[in-house]
Amino acid sequence: MKSCSGWRRFLICLPIIFFLPFMFSVLELHENSYIEKLPKNHGNKFNHLVLGPAAGQGLHDRLQCQGLKPLNKTHLPNMSGVPDFKETVSFLTVFTIYNTSVSAHVEDRSTDMVTVGNALYNKIERSMAVLNGFINFIQVSMPQSNIIILTDPASNFSIHKKRVTVFPIQGEYSRDRLMLQRIKSYIAFLTTRLEELSQGKDEIHHYIFTDSDIAVVDDLGHIFYNYPKFHLALTFRNNKNQPLNSGFIAVRGTSDGILRAKSFLQEVLDIYKSKFMKASRMLGDQLALAWLVKSHLSFEAKRFTKSQVFLEDIGGTSVLFLPCSLYNWTPPEGAGQFHGMPLDVKVVHFKGSRKRLMLESWNFYNSSASVGISDMLCLILMSGRTKYDF
Repeated sequence: MKSCSGWRRFLICLPIIFFLPFMFSVLELHENSYIEKLPKNHGNKFNHLVLGPAAGQGLHDRLQCQGLKPLNKTHLPNMSGVPDFKETVSFLTVFTIYNTSVSAHVEDRSTDMVTVGNALYNKIERSMAVLNGFINFIQVSMPQSNIIILTDPASNFSIHKKRVTVFPIQGEYSRDRLMLQRIKSYIAFLTTRLEELSQGKDEIHHYIFTDSDIAVVDDLGHIFYNYPKFHLALTFRNNKNQPLNSGFIAVRGTSDGILRAKSFLQEVLDIYKSKFMKASRMLGDQLALAWLVKSHLSFEAKRFTKSQVFLEDIGGTSVLFLPCSLYNWTPPEGAGQFHGMPLDVKVVHFKGSRKRLMLESWNFYNSSASVGISDMLCLILMSGRTKYDF
C-alpha cells in the first residue's frame, strides 16, 4: 500500500489522524467497562452495577483510583480532627411509605420487582432498603449519633436498630405535598425541642436534617466545632436558579440556634406557600430557600460560584454555607461534563435512580472486612455516569 505523500494525500489522511485518538479512547472505555446488553424495555437504564473509568484522573484535588483501590486518600471513619468534641449530633429525615403498610405488599411481589445483589425488592421494600442504607452509613461513620425518623402517624413500618427512633408528626404526607410537609415537620420537631429546653433539659444536641438517600462517609461533628457562630447551615452549588439544596440542613442545638433556625424555616415555608406552590411536588423548597437568601440586599450571589465555606447573616439568622462538593456531593447521572470526586467528600447524595448505586455501595462495603470507605468511594466514582433502574 502506498504511503500518503504530497498535499493531496496529506489532506486525505488528515481526518484519519484526528480520528485515531478518539477511536483509541473509545476502545479503552470498552476495555475498562463492564456493560451488558439489556432487554429493550429497560431503555437506557441498567439493572446491574456498571463500572467505567474513574473520572478526574490526573486532577490533584480529586480522588484517584486504580480499580477499586484509592491512590491518594485514606478515608477513615470517626477521624473528624476534633478529639474533644463530646456534643451529640442527631440526624433527622422525613420518611413515609404509601398504601399503609409493608406487610400489605409482601404478597404482591410480582409487579415492579428489582434485584440488588441477592435481594429482591418491590417498591416499598426498596424504600425501606434505602432507609436502612441511610442508617447503616451513619452508624459506620458516626456511631455515637442518634437517628430520628420523622413520619406520618398512619405510616406503618418499624426500625429495629440501636440509637434509632421513629417520631410521628401529624401532617399531609401525600406525594404532591411531601416537600412542603418536610419543612413543616422540621419546624414541628424544633418546636418540641425548644419546649424541652425550656423545661431545663440543657444537654446540647445538634441536628442535621437530610434526605434519606444520602451516605454520610465522614464524621460531621467538626461543622459545629469549627464554626461555632452559625445557627443554621445550608449546602450550596454553582447553579443560578437552584443554588441551594434542601437535602442537608444543620441546626445548632442551643436555644438560640433552634429558635433562629425555626424562624428561618418558617419564613421559607411562608415563601414556599405564597410563591412556589406550583412546584410543591419537587423543588419548591429549594426555590423558596434561594429566594429568601437572595432577597437580602447585602448578599452576593457570586459567592455561590466558589466552593468555599462562608458565613452570612440572613434576617438575624447566622447561616453557614457549605459547598455541595463536600457536604452534598451527587454522582452525575448519564452523559455530561464530570470532573471526578473531590478529596475528603463528607456526604454522598444518591438522588433519583442513583439509589441502586447507594444499595450496591453499602453491599460492597459490607462484603469484606478489607473493604474500606475509600474503596467504596472508588466504586461510586467508577459508576457515576450510569443511569440505573430505580
